Amino acid sequence: MGGSGWKSRILVFFVLGTIITLYCPINQAANILVVPIAGSHWINMRILIEELKLHGHNITVLYKAGAWHITERPDLYKSIVIQVQGTTAKIDVVEIILNNTLRIAQNGWTFRGILEFQFEMFAFMQSCHKIMNDYITATFENKTLLNQLKEANFDLMLTDPLFADGPMLEYYLKLPLVYNVRLLDSGDAHFLFAPSPPSYVPISSSHFTDKMSFLQRTQNAVQSLIHYSILELFIFRYYNDLCNRYLGPDTDIKSILLRADVWLMRVDFVFEFPRPTMPNIVYIGGFQCKPARPLAAEFEEFVQSSGKHGLVVMSLGTFVHSLPMEITMKIAKALSQIPQKVIWRYDGETPPNIGNNTLLAKWIPQNDLLGHPNTRAFVSHGGTNGIYEAIYHGVPVIGMPLIFDQFDNVVRLESRGAAKVINVATMHSTDLLQALNEVINDASYGDNMKRLTALHRDQPESPMERAVFWIEYVARHKGAGHLRSESHRLPWYAYHCVDVMIFLLSVLLLLIVLVVGTLKKLCHVVCGKKQKTE
Repeated sequence: MGGSGWKSRILVFFVLGTIITLYCPINQAANILVVPIAGSHWINMRILIEELKLHGHNITVLYKAGAWHITERPDLYKSIVIQVQGTTAKIDVVEIILNNTLRIAQNGWTFRGILEFQFEMFAFMQSCHKIMNDYITATFENKTLLNQLKEANFDLMLTDPLFADGPMLEYYLKLPLVYNVRLLDSGDAHFLFAPSPPSYVPISSSHFTDKMSFLQRTQNAVQSLIHYSILELFIFRYYNDLCNRYLGPDTDIKSILLRADVWLMRVDFVFEFPRPTMPNIVYIGGFQCKPARPLAAEFEEFVQSSGKHGLVVMSLGTFVHSLPMEITMKIAKALSQIPQKVIWRYDGETPPNIGNNTLLAKWIPQNDLLGHPNTRAFVSHGGTNGIYEAIYHGVPVIGMPLIFDQFDNVVRLESRGAAKVINVATMHSTDLLQALNEVINDASYGDNMKRLTALHRDQPESPMERAVFWIEYVARHKGAGHLRSESHRLPWYAYHCVDVMIFLLSVLLLLIVLVVGTLKKLCHVVCGKKQKTE
């Protein structure tokens, strides 16, 4: 009996082990090459790298010397730093574009103003692409580096395709490719390859919702045509020359951008307007959001001093350190007149009229502050990270958009009834004061935001788990070409069936000519018979 019992237990363990092996996929550590974009884009990428590191993957990050926010982190990833001469501009281009945007916004967001803003964004991006050209040239001229990357035998590349350095390097190395993406030169990354009908999909920077009047649809269509024309004529041409030089004469940047196996899109349709999508788009909007952690002592003491009135958190993001003093003083005056305490992330000259209820700090634990039970409202520039953190924690927003996609973000949140938007260029302190009182005291804003929170959190897995799964999926299967549409191989006239329509119209015209000709002949025959009869 004893021997039989041991055999039975061994058999049971064997069966259980077999079942676990079959149904629990084993993930081997992947060697991942990351080619990031600096600034706020790097913040998103770093969060994803940290999670991949926890899953046991080996990360190598390739970046330009002096890249904003990117530093060496041997505990997290191996760094490969490229030295590029003459590309570190000392002029604060963000401040220039901010001042230009404020000038445009002073006349209101008319159709002319929106077009001017669109051209301003393209001019800024064009200057960035010129700098990126030097970086790409330095990368591909460095044969030692290219050989090093080839010999590393990476399993996958993870990159942000806002600039073309990552996609071009992937094409050269022939690696499976995953994007961590939100925006491209085309605006929302969907516009590059997913159907985007202008009848209900607003073009980036249009300030429209998905419910447009006839005139708005007309404006949206015109803006789309202008947008894509500028993109083809002025942006893509920079990279097409580089593609022909380093990747072969038959290459172009648009085809290379569309080679990605999976697009990890930092979008959630709780916030975004519904629109057509593609099978290789995986939505990870809010993947960086986490439960709030306890605050440091100095912040916690200040928050607790707010009492029953609570706290207002304010931040203009990583790009804009401060606004012109005239605007800053208007903000300070409005904040000083509310009963709430305020924590304001601010890195400029202290306004002379700052209130006793306001704490200025060069850095704040934004996610933890938004998750604090005392927080009543979030004054935000409308950056994607802050918007999703506000949704995750259920904090209504006063939107003060300044540049880039921030206008589209706050319009989407306002359309959900969870935000109030202010034109910074034309506001008075009373406008901000009124907006603060309305958002804090009108329960509808908080209720609408809490509804978005419930919808955002009600998912079978977290956005971060989804992101990691698909990166590992692409690594395991050496790509995911079966999810990629063949639309990128079609010329524009074939994609839009222009050739088919011309053919069908030609056939229809030929049939009409034949029918008319036949009827004429019949008429002549009939008339001729009548004349003979008479």
